[in-house]
Amino acid sequence: MSSVPGTGSVPGTGSVPGTGSVSLRGYSVVRAGRASFLVHRRSVAVAAGLLAALAATVVASLCLGESTVPPGEVVKVVLGQPSPHELVVGEFRLPRVVVGLLVGLALGLAGALIQTVARNPLASPDVVGVTWGATATVVGLMAYGVVGSTGQAPYAAVAGGLVAGLLVYALAWRRGLHAQRFVLIGIGISVALSSLTSVFLTKGDGFQAQAAKVWMTGSLNGAGYDQAGWLARVLLAALPVALWAARAQRSISFDDATAVGLGLHLDRIRLGMALLGIVLASCAAGAAGPVDFVALMAPQIALRLARSAQVPLFCSALTGALVVVLADLIARRLLAPTELPVGVVTGMVGAPYLMWLLIRSRRGGS
Repeated sequence: MSSVPGTGSVPGTGSVPGTGSVSLRGYSVVRAGRASFLVHRRSVAVAAGLLAALAATVVASLCLGESTVPPGEVVKVVLGQPSPHELVVGEFRLPRVVVGLLVGLALGLAGALIQTVARNPLASPDVVGVTWGATATVVGLMAYGVVGSTGQAPYAAVAGGLVAGLLVYALAWRRGLHAQRFVLIGIGISVALSSLTSVFLTKGDGFQAQAAKVWMTGSLNGAGYDQAGWLARVLLAALPVALWAARAQRSISFDDATAVGLGLHLDRIRLGMALLGIVLASCAAGAAGPVDFVALMAPQIALRLARSAQVPLFCSALTGALVVVLADLIARRLLAPTELPVGVVTGMVGAPYLMWLLIRSRRGGS
């Protein structure tokens, strides 16, 4: 979904060179009161397809396991109707799928926001230090016994991710946010925090450090409605801000001189979008541990599917949810009865994808 700030011209939507005119081909204007939104029709179709694929993946994840449950019985359990499979589906599988769904939504949206701010497909919470900030904080507190269980990890992860993300943003600021500097400083902070995490693991209590290592793999095993509840509340609270970000997204495509001439406050918009992305990524890490590369892949997959001028926020969130739920299904069934952490599967896919992006950008590909 894309939108127009006010009713002015829209960059990147098919302007005719040399005329300044704007083609709205492929877009529809939707008005809600005094606000007007420019909706990319292909993005709407892609979102519908992603919703259908996500629904099918969720049903498959609830059906498949050590015992196979018919889809009809799964639907009964989800709707609260009596079923002999209520324990397996309702108590064991459903909470895990719900947490994976919410974590994927948060990571997909966070990646889209940070890539929009940085104007770089390589930017994501994994790359610019947010995830490593959350990881280093949780591992340090767990390894030294300050945090006694992973139940307290979400709060530590959110605090660590926020501090790391804001530090990167502050260091990258020099009379405005420079996109390349933002990514490079983020990579440097990530490396430093990764080394600090290793120090915590080697110097801390052995038993607690082992528990921290398990958390670091990014797993939905044992995830329950406690994690789902607070993460759902965070996403609901973030929804109005995400709608504002969708509306303000196009203004970031202006250069600074044009933005000043139009009276836009680009620095405030970038800070708001970056802050929302940092919070969402930190909360996702707190709920399931660091699930790597989802926030990197999902926005770019959504962008290529939608073929829109900007990264589609809603499609990115749905893509992130689909990637996490599907990766968790693969993690459970690939080496059954042994279960892999979902972060291992996303890492196996995401690492080659990151290498492909680096090679593509070096060759000058878009």
